[in-house]
Amino acid sequence: MNVIQQLEQEEINRLGRKVPEFTTGDTVIVSVNVVEGERKRVQAYEGVVIAKRNRGINSSFIVRKVSSGEGVERTFQTYSPSIAGIEVKRRGDVSRAKLYYLRGLSGKAARIKEKLATSAAPEAAPAEK
Repeated sequence: MNVIQQLEQEEINRLGRKVPEFTTGDTVIVSVNVVEGERKRVQAYEGVVIAKRNRGINSSFIVRKVSSGEGVERTFQTYSPSIAGIEVKRRGDVSRAKLYYLRGLSGKAARIKEKLATSAAPEAAPAEK
């Protein structure tokens, strides 16, 4: 680990922010701090993670949602102070690292299968003779 990576890791630890494990295809709710004049409020942004960029403290991810029939994408810095929290709502089962192809799809074609929790199959009882 070089010096820059070490400094970035120290900064991440200093922030003390807990970021949940999520990957592309997951549906997340990002709570964003919004400042309007004197007022400060939290706004929820729910959508599918179509890209994730892991670069230490500079990590970011792109969330896509469809609002009033229009696709809206927003890029978030993972460790930004404007993010109040990230909640994983649904796990998606995809086989690509970047889901940019969703931009060209609409309706049912743009749906993502849900990743079902994998559980060990119960052991079969030996057959009696």
